[in-house]
Amino acid sequence: MSVEVSILQISAEETVPLRHSVLWPNHPVSHVLLPEDVSGLHYGAFLPDSPTPVAVISVFHDPLPSSTADPALTTPAPPAARFRKFACAPEHQGKGIGTQLLHHVFQIAASEMACTVVWCDARTSAAGWYERRGMRRFGEVFFKGPIEYVRMMREL
Repeated sequence: MSVEVSILQISAEETVPLRHSVLWPNHPVSHVLLPEDVSGLHYGAFLPDSPTPVAVISVFHDPLPSSTADPALTTPAPPAARFRKFACAPEHQGKGIGTQLLHHVFQIAASEMACTVVWCDARTSAAGWYERRGMRRFGEVFFKGPIEYVRMMREL
């Protein structure tokens, strides 16, 4: 089932309520603020006639981590975009909204940011979701606090 949404560019501040309530509800709001928010692009998915987003995502120019580069290669790393703080309200998950928002970021990264790769740090519990949307795992599993993560990427 896919719900029709409008995807709009929004301010970093407009992403904070969902970032906080979905990703890190047991931490202070400051935990979901990023120093690089000022340089990122932020998007929200809006239901018809809704003034607040039901899903949010932020994307930044950020090179792939150096551990993924082959030291034998002399070519520069590909231009990459990293998305962060991707959150969808629980009552709207499973409706295709997050997929639409992620595909929008893939398009923005390629067309407006001139990137050839998109990547993220994904909770391992969500890695299968990203794989079904064309991303693949790379690097080792790591932890942010008690939560297990893996890096995911997709060539555009």
